[in-house]
Amino acid sequence: MEFNLQESNINSVISVDSLNVKLSHTALKRPCFISTKYHAEIDLNDIQQIDKPSIFQLSRHDDIDLLIIGTGESSNFLHPKIQVEIQQMGIDVECMNNNSACHSFNLLLSDYRLVGLLIL
Repeated sequence: MEFNLQESNINSVISVDSLNVKLSHTALKRPCFISTKYHAEIDLNDIQQIDKPSIFQLSRHDDIDLLIIGTGESSNFLHPKIQVEIQQMGIDVECMNNNSACHSFNLLLSDYRLVGLLIL
């Protein structure tokens, strides 16, 4: 799916497919993490692998107060215990399908929000 928002100074998502995520300046293989100033391919392949230490490792590279998790073609959700642990770090969490996650990320990024995107 193609997205329209493009700004060269931020990591806006241009497109996402089953294997890759294309940003305004680079392409990443999935799974990956993207924030305002940081992006990386990661080893988390399933929502069940997400825990507080893994989110800490990603969020330490850039300040985020909202983490959007793209869970593939359909929405899956974090275990409530894990969601509470992440919220105790000062990070709200939203889970949704990848297309919705990318749209939401771009919108919040354009509003200069401290947002992170995890695409599984």
